Amino acid sequence: MIEAAGQTYGEGKVSITRVFDAPRDLVWQAWADPNMLAQWFGPRGFTSSVPQWELRAGGALRIVMHGPDGNDYPMKGVFAEVKPPERLVFTSIAIDGDGNHLLEGETTMTLSESGGKTTMILLSHAVGRVPMAPQMLAGMEAGWTQSIDKMQQMLTGR
Repeated sequence: MIEAAGQTYGEGKVSITRVFDAPRDLVWQAWADPNMLAQWFGPRGFTSSVPQWELRAGGALRIVMHGPDGNDYPMKGVFAEVKPPERLVFTSIAIDGDGNHLLEGETTMTLSESGGKTTMILLSHAVGRVPMAPQMLAGMEAGWTQSIDKMQQMLTGR
């Protein structure tokens, strides 16, 4: 978990459980393959690029969400645990153009399969590091839900 260092401006927690009509290996691939991840990561109206995705414990990650407003929203992090095809834990730090931390968080994603369907449980926690953070945290659940909706569309066509 991200340690509370410095000033904190709010905190957000998200817990999402989703059942996909897809095998676990395919849902894992949607997370593991940066090209697939770029297709679904980010809320509706956003696109994403994944300039760094070192899928191993201690590996770095960078994702840039490109907003419909023309702005880029970068994040960086480190993989704490990678256990294919069932568990992924990573830190996520939303940064500004100068690399300052806006939000600091940790996400855990677990997958289990039964009868050809995959249950994904996503737990995400973040703390704000700047005065504008509560506004960002308020959109955390909607952002994750819309991202997972986009993943489901990509995987199953519905």
